[in-house]
Amino acid sequence: MAANWHIPTWIQGTQVVLDQPTFASHSMYMGINLVNEHHETWNESLAYPAGAAVVSAVLLSLQLISRAPPVQRLYAKLTGAEVSAKQGEDVEAAGNSGERPSHITQLGGPVIFAFKVTRLLSSVALLALSITSLAINGDEDDDEYFHDSRWVAFGLIGVYIYASLLAFVSVITHFSLSTLAARHAAFVLLVTWGVYFYRDAWPLATFTLQPRDAAEGLFLWLKFAVLTVAAIIVPIFSPRAYTPVDPKDPMSEANPEQTASIFSMSMYTFLDGIIFKAYRMPHLPWDELPPLADYDYAKNLVSRSFPHLDPFKVFKRHHIFFGIMKVFRAEYLLLSVLLLIRVAATFASPIGIYRLLQYLETGKDSAGVRPWVWISWLFLGPVFGAMAIQFYIFNTTHMLVQAEAIITQLVFDHSLRIRMKSETSQSPAGSRASTAVHTPDNASIAEVTDAEQGSPSRSNENGSEDETVHASTASTTSATTTKKGSDTKKTEEKLATPGSGPPTGNLIGRINNLVTTDLNNLVDGRDFLFIVLYAPAQIIIAIIFLYVILGWSAFVGMAAMLLLFPIPGYIASMIQGVQTEKMKKTDARVQDVTETMNVIRMIKLFGWEPKVADQLAGKREDELKYIWKYKVLELINGNINYVIPIVTMVATFVTYTVFMGRELTASRVFSSMSVFDVLRDQLHTVFSLVPSMIQAKVSLDRITEFLHETELLDEFADKDAESTELVIPPRTTENDVIGIRQAAFTWSNTNDGSVTPGPSRRNFTLRIEEEVIFKRGKVNIIVGPTGSGKTSLLMALLGELHYIPAGPDSFVSLPRAGGVAYAAQESWVQNETIRDNILFGAPYDEDRYNKVISQCALKRDLSLFDAGDATEVGEKGLTLSGGQKARITLARAVYSSAEILLLDDVLAALDVHTSRWIVDNCFKGELLRGRTVLLVTHNVAMASPIAEYVVSLGTDGRIVSQGTLSKVLAKDKKLLEELAEEREELKKASNEVDPVAINEEAAPPATDGKLVVAEEIAEGHISWPALRLYLSGMGGAHSFLFWLAVVGFLVICEFMGVFQTYWLGYWAQQYEDHDQAEVKVFFYLAVYITLLVVAITVYCSSFLVYLFGSLRASRIIHKTLVQSVLSSTLRWLDKTPTSRIITRCTQDIQCIDGPLANHLGWVIELSVSMLMKFLAVISFSPIFTIPGAIVAAIGGWCGQIYMKAQLSVKREMSNARAPVLGHFGAAIAGLTSIRAYGAQDRFRKESYRRIDRYVRAGRTFYNLNRWVSIRIEALGALFAACLAAYLVYGSHARAANTGFSLNMAVGFSAMILWWIRILNEFEVNGNSLERIQQYVTIEQEPKATVDGVPPAYWPASGSMRVEKLSARYTPDGPRVLHEISFEIKAGERVGIVGRTGSGKSSLTLALLRLIFTEGKVYYDGIATDSVNLDALRSNITIIPQVPELLSGTLRQNLDPFTQYDDAVLNDALRAAGLFSLQDESDEGRITLDSPISSGGSNLSVGQRQILALARAIVRQSKLLILDEATSAIDYETDTIIQNSLRKELGSDVTILTIAHRLQTIMDADKILVLDAGHIAEFGSPSELLKNEKGMLRGLVDESGDKDALYAMASAAAPSG
Repeated sequence: MAANWHIPTWIQGTQVVLDQPTFASHSMYMGINLVNEHHETWNESLAYPAGAAVVSAVLLSLQLISRAPPVQRLYAKLTGAEVSAKQGEDVEAAGNSGERPSHITQLGGPVIFAFKVTRLLSSVALLALSITSLAINGDEDDDEYFHDSRWVAFGLIGVYIYASLLAFVSVITHFSLSTLAARHAAFVLLVTWGVYFYRDAWPLATFTLQPRDAAEGLFLWLKFAVLTVAAIIVPIFSPRAYTPVDPKDPMSEANPEQTASIFSMSMYTFLDGIIFKAYRMPHLPWDELPPLADYDYAKNLVSRSFPHLDPFKVFKRHHIFFGIMKVFRAEYLLLSVLLLIRVAATFASPIGIYRLLQYLETGKDSAGVRPWVWISWLFLGPVFGAMAIQFYIFNTTHMLVQAEAIITQLVFDHSLRIRMKSETSQSPAGSRASTAVHTPDNASIAEVTDAEQGSPSRSNENGSEDETVHASTASTTSATTTKKGSDTKKTEEKLATPGSGPPTGNLIGRINNLVTTDLNNLVDGRDFLFIVLYAPAQIIIAIIFLYVILGWSAFVGMAAMLLLFPIPGYIASMIQGVQTEKMKKTDARVQDVTETMNVIRMIKLFGWEPKVADQLAGKREDELKYIWKYKVLELINGNINYVIPIVTMVATFVTYTVFMGRELTASRVFSSMSVFDVLRDQLHTVFSLVPSMIQAKVSLDRITEFLHETELLDEFADKDAESTELVIPPRTTENDVIGIRQAAFTWSNTNDGSVTPGPSRRNFTLRIEEEVIFKRGKVNIIVGPTGSGKTSLLMALLGELHYIPAGPDSFVSLPRAGGVAYAAQESWVQNETIRDNILFGAPYDEDRYNKVISQCALKRDLSLFDAGDATEVGEKGLTLSGGQKARITLARAVYSSAEILLLDDVLAALDVHTSRWIVDNCFKGELLRGRTVLLVTHNVAMASPIAEYVVSLGTDGRIVSQGTLSKVLAKDKKLLEELAEEREELKKASNEVDPVAINEEAAPPATDGKLVVAEEIAEGHISWPALRLYLSGMGGAHSFLFWLAVVGFLVICEFMGVFQTYWLGYWAQQYEDHDQAEVKVFFYLAVYITLLVVAITVYCSSFLVYLFGSLRASRIIHKTLVQSVLSSTLRWLDKTPTSRIITRCTQDIQCIDGPLANHLGWVIELSVSMLMKFLAVISFSPIFTIPGAIVAAIGGWCGQIYMKAQLSVKREMSNARAPVLGHFGAAIAGLTSIRAYGAQDRFRKESYRRIDRYVRAGRTFYNLNRWVSIRIEALGALFAACLAAYLVYGSHARAANTGFSLNMAVGFSAMILWWIRILNEFEVNGNSLERIQQYVTIEQEPKATVDGVPPAYWPASGSMRVEKLSARYTPDGPRVLHEISFEIKAGERVGIVGRTGSGKSSLTLALLRLIFTEGKVYYDGIATDSVNLDALRSNITIIPQVPELLSGTLRQNLDPFTQYDDAVLNDALRAAGLFSLQDESDEGRITLDSPISSGGSNLSVGQRQILALARAIVRQSKLLILDEATSAIDYETDTIIQNSLRKELGSDVTILTIAHRLQTIMDADKILVLDAGHIAEFGSPSELLKNEKGMLRGLVDESGDKDALYAMASAAAPSG
């Protein structure tokens, strides 16, 4: 049976079967004596080229006929396709400048032309040689055989004439015909070369055969050499001509990949330029990357793929998997072929080793093929296998990048058609509408985290732009809340109004997940061919191979493997369970870290750092415990997967020797070991790929469901005939009218309008029972209580809602000819500059632009930004406050040329003064004059001066009244009451001490507008300080012992592994030296198993020691990082985006827990393994020390070059991916705005542009891997082949030792690439260490000391003495407080007033030592600078304007460290006044168990201040600092807070109030007036008012409530 493996299968049964030496008697031909009957074979073989030429001529004729214009027209007529461009037209070379290119340029350039000429000359030379040969040999004999041979010779001459003609045509004709002729010439010449190789080259590789045409002598080898040039070298090395995808739009510069030769594509030499350029530069910029190939451009990908994927272009609904397979059908066919080549090549080494060792065992007598053939197999097999698998990966990564682009664009395009609606009711019953400005400080977790990463994957918290009240922030409009039911109404709005929110949060989150998580899952699951084709083919051939050399014992081994197969499955299921639990613990820690970092300023203000650090450390321990379990299970699973093939091998060998009674030779042992390794690899492959396949299937299902199940807008939705008849198309007759007649609108087409509005958003129905027609060219305002459907009315006009006509006269009309602009209430901005957001694609008109800036009150805001309007706004407007975003959204609408403006509550996020400015200057200004404005507002009082037409909605979604304001107020008494109260609120708010000047002159731009501080990016290798941080953490106090144990155990393990291999060879050698009966099988088996057990034991010991160290390092690094950030200064926190800190504590820590630890372990393991294998090789072949060192050096050099390029390109790829996702996320969040402006095409083109940028970097990144892989694999194969040549020809080693050396050499070669790859991965992951190292060395506040612990009684009172206190924000910055001194007695209430910039906030920060201070502050008699910061801050409580809250329950917010019982907490809530705001019967009342969302965004500002006050009462601080809220809080809540401050706090509690309204502090015990960092006045209000020139007196006299304020001060003055 073994004899079947002598030679490759394609040769068997054709020329020679080496078991049958009959071929030795075969005679020669072509003018030489013929002595036997087999001459017909050779006759036929030389006739093959003529046959190939005939086939080629027929095919060529058919191709030329098919290109004829009449045939083309007929084909087009039959198929309906367009007639293609003339086939004869030349494809002009890329980069031509309008002039007709030269002939050489048309054919692809001088290099290609030179190769074509070379083929022509070679063909002519072959023709001449053949004629000469015939002439010389043809006259020698007239034998009939020679008569036959003459015909064959004539046939060859004809072939060369045909080939010469084709080569000549390829040189002189136009491009397309030249290419066709060249292909046919190459085919004919290749067949001819193959025949000559078969007849004359192959016999030289055998012991028994001779070249058939040897009699031709020199002519034969001349012909063969010329033929090799023409048939092999020219086709392989000739570059390909660039052929554009669209001949009308060729690229100016082709990608080198498009013109690379076959050799260049195989060895990736077309990347040499970029690789070495990157090696020479510190960082390779994106501009230097190879240009994008035109078939990778997004527009071409879309035109290629959408006919198979887009549900609007595919007539028959099918799963997206089948669409993707249609798009990439040719690629998948090629991949299948490549994998089969790889399978065949995998067995080249085992067959080569088997035949070589058999040759050494038996000598050449039984060998048919010379040893150098098998040695070459050891080189060529791995090289061809590497070429196949690398080209497979080249194509899969190409498809991967293309698929990412295609699916991203597909989801984006489809999203432009979907209806934005909420899927589920997400808000809890007790939640409140947010009235907070969404600033970077209090933005939701997901926003901040994802903004940093460029990943919008979880943008469902604040991603929607359609929310009706979610962002009613800090404004007079929220003052419309009346009595106790005000907050309940807000709650109803969050629940009842379609699109309120987070209304579309769930949908937006799902869409973003499709292009992030799901797309990643598809990428991970792309290699399904490995499971369905590669693994089965490998296993089948492996079994056949084993059966051939080991007989039926192979099946015993297979049976053992099948019996053991369920064990890894069981362990894998356990791993999955632990992984699930581990992820829960990780999620819990990440949530806590994220929450902590989002409210880190609050934590510092309260002195909670030590407790928070302990809390996070507890979560970290829970996580690490599961990481330990997970790793131990992985170890068990890895050992089982390692042991199963060994058990299989042992069972096979025992059966073969004991039961079959056969001799176990070295050739059988070492070749079968290689095959058992193959089986083990397949086991790993299957187990590792199956989970990702399942995940990919789920993600494909999700994408398919999105494409086919998501509800579409009415204009896209499929309608049946019946419903089509009912719908009268809008805008057919009422083309100039803005309005609706007799129609209902729902947020879902599943709701027919019959459901009454209730708590469920999705059932809300807007009903227009008669008609509502808005006035053209006027300002129309839409008012109504919360949840009445004001936003829905705008959405109905925009076509966003499902339209249900009530009769034949029904219509909805919004003329779009003059343009429509829309400003959403949840302000929507893109991650562009402020100017780009305002222009929104419109041309820049400086005069108009400046007017818009002024009228929308943006001048002052722009002056605050260093870069003015060139400032980037960040993901979701991260750098802007809610009010700024609202005004930019308004400015976009005003700047546009649209005739109709739909403005959804744009005043909601603005304070009173800004709102009044915009009403007076923008709505009454020239830019809106004559334009139609539909303004939704809650603040009727503010908008009443501009309202020319009013539409009032009721809570049931119906029109209550419409007409002029007076007419509406006459009908709607409730609206009249609200108007009166709002006017009172406006009056109150106008008495602010420090209103900001709305439009100061803007400062000129000073910087480039890039966000915050640019993140440091380390270039080159991982730094030693960062690496030391990790290594010292692993080693702990006994680093030397730790590393000695890890490496020492690994050395023992690897030595045992090497010795196991040697022992098997030694066992096999016994059969050569002794009789079979004398060989003690079980002795050798026992030793082998003992070695195996020892190896596994020491490996487990090393693994567990390493695991213990890596977890210790993870614990220490996390603790160090958290403490470093918590101890950092406020200045550092102000200039560092929260998202960046969160990334360090989440992503980077997870990298250290997983990939970094794994890769370092693998690098150490591989290094030891390679060293042991290399030592084993040179122990038998010392001469190979130098070649081995050279191979390692070249491999290392290649790796260095590759890593340098790869790190640069990977960074560019990451940088290019983020804008794709950022643009996608922003567009999805703003779909309604995009559709309203009609900007879909512009956004598509921008998406194309960003995708192209990503694809260009992505293609290069993946291709670099191929460059290094093919070189390292070829280098390793060369080393193994050279060693084999030396062992066979240069030494006299025995078969067993040769087999052992080869086994080690092959193993060593295979590891070089993995070592470089994993070292590279370790360096890439080391970036996380670098990033953490940066944050460990940031500036810190003073650490706590033993001396700084205050006495237990402190503070006993709230007395405070300040002596010459100065403060500055940076050590070398200007002073913001100048030597101020004052004294406050315990229990006093002190108001602090002053205009903007006077130092009020700075004083607060200085008292808490949050900024740099000089001077002394004594709190209850003890200097604060002698007390630890946490002790100081935990004994002072500050209530900011907009307090920050933690997500969780109210209980967790009041008592985050569970120090108090519920009774204390409820007493505090009662004392703070919460219960007087709500009835016990309120269904949505706030209790200790009420959920609080992140930042407290589901509560009003007033409610948050009450909770912050309750928290202060719980803390029982003796000093309370209150930064008073202004107009964001309604009158009733304000009164309750002030009463609580006066009555519920202890008499010894000192209160400092930073006042924005004089009413709040005129009854205080003392007032501190600040001016430019100095104390202007300090005393009781009544005393200060007596000073006619005093600042307080001036402020009071300016106020509108002068008399009331004097009365308050008099009443508060102490009597007597």
